[in-house]
Amino acid sequence: MSTTFAVVITSYNYREFVAEAVDSALAQTRAPAQVIVVDDGSSDGSADLLRARYGSDPRVTLVCIANGGQLAAFQRGLACVDADVVCFLDADDRWDADYLQRIGGCFDRGREFDFVFSDVRLCGNEQGVLGYADRAIDLGYTAISTYLDPHWYGAPTSALALRTAHARRALDLPGDLFATWRLSADNCLVYGASIFGARKLFVPTGCVHYRIHGNNGWWGRQTAQTKFLNRYRSRCLVGLYAQRIGMTGACIEDIQYEYRTKPDPSWRETRRYARLALHGRARLRSIGRALSILRSRWSATRRSDALTVPEQP
Repeated sequence: MSTTFAVVITSYNYREFVAEAVDSALAQTRAPAQVIVVDDGSSDGSADLLRARYGSDPRVTLVCIANGGQLAAFQRGLACVDADVVCFLDADDRWDADYLQRIGGCFDRGREFDFVFSDVRLCGNEQGVLGYADRAIDLGYTAISTYLDPHWYGAPTSALALRTAHARRALDLPGDLFATWRLSADNCLVYGASIFGARKLFVPTGCVHYRIHGNNGWWGRQTAQTKFLNRYRSRCLVGLYAQRIGMTGACIEDIQYEYRTKPDPSWRETRRYARLALHGRARLRSIGRALSILRSRWSATRRSDALTVPEQP
């Protein structure tokens, strides 16, 4: 049986863009089972536009709420989901028509992957491509590495797709965190999925268009203070998730086994895991873990080189 998909689109004062986002979800060659649009208390007429354009469309579920921020909107949209996998789409972004088709096969192969993310193509005020790598990468499990040093194994909201059970668990957060993650609740999905044991896959689709405009070009305006606060808040969030499942620093004992869940890790990822392995208190054991990780990658490289047939002159 094919995987079913729900799309959750959240919007706040994006009347100029939201219809393009919704239309791109409805135009998918692999049709989603649900398109859920949450208007987060917009004051620019977005809700009226949505009702007029999609109010009688049976493919669209409209949810209009008082303004509460992105995390609250994510939670309201997710409450309406009745599908195997949920994809998130910001109201100022859009997908090419074959996006769900491209990522669908990754989920159709049984329960192999839980979290699939894509590259994004910048549009609007900036151009370019942002992606985790230039090729598809099975990242395996990322719980221990995320716990020890919060690494963002993910992408912006519009390039995230995960099994609904993982999304529900990641977004099950208390109300006092709503203000903290009002504008960047995609961090909750990325970090929560890692800590709760989602197996992750990066697939460059070229289908996600991430719009840069006056209201969201935040990375060019970051300061030392905002960078610190973002990292500090992320570490606190990871700690909250870890506490829920009883995860402690003792997990470092198994970091080399998590590393081996990655079929073809890059040398950059290998060095990162080796560095993290050295953080243990027992120095000799820490060095042994780091060397085990490096040996695994070196052995894989040698096997790959041995299988490569040189071209004939």
